[in-house]
Amino acid sequence: MLFFVSRAHFLIYILYLRKILANETLNVTHTISLKLLLQWLWRNSKGARGQAVANTIIGLADVACQLLWVMACKRAIDIATGEHEGSLAVTSAIIGALMLAEIASRATSRWIHAVIGVEVRNKMRLKIFARLLRGEWLHLQKRHTGDLINRLEGDVNSITALITETIPATIVVGVQLIASFAILFTMSPVLALSVLVALPIAMVASRFYIKRMRKFNRDVRDSDSRIQSVLQESLQHKALIKTLEKNNNTEEKLTALQEKLKGEVRSRTKFSLGAYSLTQLGFATGYLVAFTWGVYGLAEGVVTFGTLSAYLQLVGLIQRPTMDLSHFIPGIVSSFTAAERLFELEEIPEEQQGESIMLKGIAGVRFNGVSFKYGDEERHILNNFNYEFAPNSITAVVGETGAGKTTLIRLLVALVTPQEGCVEVYSNEEKHNSSPLTRCNFVYIPQGNSLVSGTIRENLLMGNPDATEEMLQKALHVACADYVYKLPQGLDTVLSEQGGGLSEGQAQRIAVARSILRPGSILIFDEATSALDEATELEMLQRLTESNTGKTIIFVTHRPAVIKYCDKVLEIGKDC
Repeated sequence: MLFFVSRAHFLIYILYLRKILANETLNVTHTISLKLLLQWLWRNSKGARGQAVANTIIGLADVACQLLWVMACKRAIDIATGEHEGSLAVTSAIIGALMLAEIASRATSRWIHAVIGVEVRNKMRLKIFARLLRGEWLHLQKRHTGDLINRLEGDVNSITALITETIPATIVVGVQLIASFAILFTMSPVLALSVLVALPIAMVASRFYIKRMRKFNRDVRDSDSRIQSVLQESLQHKALIKTLEKNNNTEEKLTALQEKLKGEVRSRTKFSLGAYSLTQLGFATGYLVAFTWGVYGLAEGVVTFGTLSAYLQLVGLIQRPTMDLSHFIPGIVSSFTAAERLFELEEIPEEQQGESIMLKGIAGVRFNGVSFKYGDEERHILNNFNYEFAPNSITAVVGETGAGKTTLIRLLVALVTPQEGCVEVYSNEEKHNSSPLTRCNFVYIPQGNSLVSGTIRENLLMGNPDATEEMLQKALHVACADYVYKLPQGLDTVLSEQGGGLSEGQAQRIAVARSILRPGSILIFDEATSALDEATELEMLQRLTESNTGKTIIFVTHRPAVIKYCDKVLEIGKDC
């Protein structure tokens, strides 16, 4: 009975790996080949394999110390009771050395877990984060930021724990159980072989257990993501929630999601507790069988005190790792769910990668028969659209809301790609189809507050990390942001999230200054003066146009004052 429980759990893990190699699929919402998941785990374990091997070796050394300690204690007792001859002093010294070796191995394991483990998690998180940053914009837009953060945090932690801790620990436990079984066999072959009776039951139970636990874990992880999304979005738009007086609604929404998560965790826990209770029953029964066997053997004179002591210690050594296995299995199932969720992120197509293409001279942009629509929508935002933003021109792009102005910007900076036609970036010397590699030719000033937490200087240097103090001062002057130098800390003034501490108009002017620090001959201003008063707007427009002579400027705007500074006007909706 003792080994029924331990081997049953171990067989669950073996059977699970067998299912992976058999290339079966999972009965969950997102079915992904388990063979692909295993291949993904192998690829992403590259930086963690060293720690996994080290943990396995240390774990095996710990097992060896424990088993040798049991046998040494048995010998010491038998020597003390006169069953065997030998030196108690030597045996005691061996026991002491084994104890010290075990302490050293566990201390080393803790060091590896605490120090190297953090490094492994950081590397994996950075790799997946970088992969997301290189992903195509349109596909990233389909996923909520809160969900992505949840996957980068919780799922990455789960995967690194699987690779560096759970799998090595399972291997170690397996070796420990086999070694313990071998020692038990030398004591009582009949009792040891009785475990084989449990194999068919364990195999059937494992399939049911894994299937149910995967479903439970997927539901819990998805609910976690939804809660993360609500928290992130609500805090990001806290001013909106306050002004719309939606505090109660938001709290009710979060409460409902948390109750759903609570129910899912309750269901998973009930199921897990059932397995746990069976495990504990197996432990109790196994210990009772071991104790009874030992006592009767001792009474009949076929078992020595040392053998009885060793056997009972061996039971403890088996029960502890068996208990660990009962915890490993849900963790393994949860980790494969996490791997599935991270695998989905890797399916996001990457943008074109390579060296940036900076055109010589003043660049212009030409739309040649461009047609574009989002996804499966029937209506084309642009249909056979032809237009040229000539080098050194100043163009106002106007049109009703929803006409396609934002889509035009996305096509310019290659965030989206036309289904038909092409967007061409050119100069007198060369031309290229617009792509992520030609994005360096554009200076884009988005609408709204786009500052990040940090100092004003750090925000400005995002536009050009090599900018000198003179360049920073000039950019701030052009953007009518000279007020920065009147602040107590000047450029080193610390801003909170989204430029907290500044007015919308002040934040917008710093964003303009940051953008014009960026090299590139095509400037795109997307409602860049929307938060400014009329006098400041006119002053900024004058400075922008005067200081950027020799560049191609595109104003996406609704404001008449901006249109007056332009050579041409493109009305989206009529001209496309």
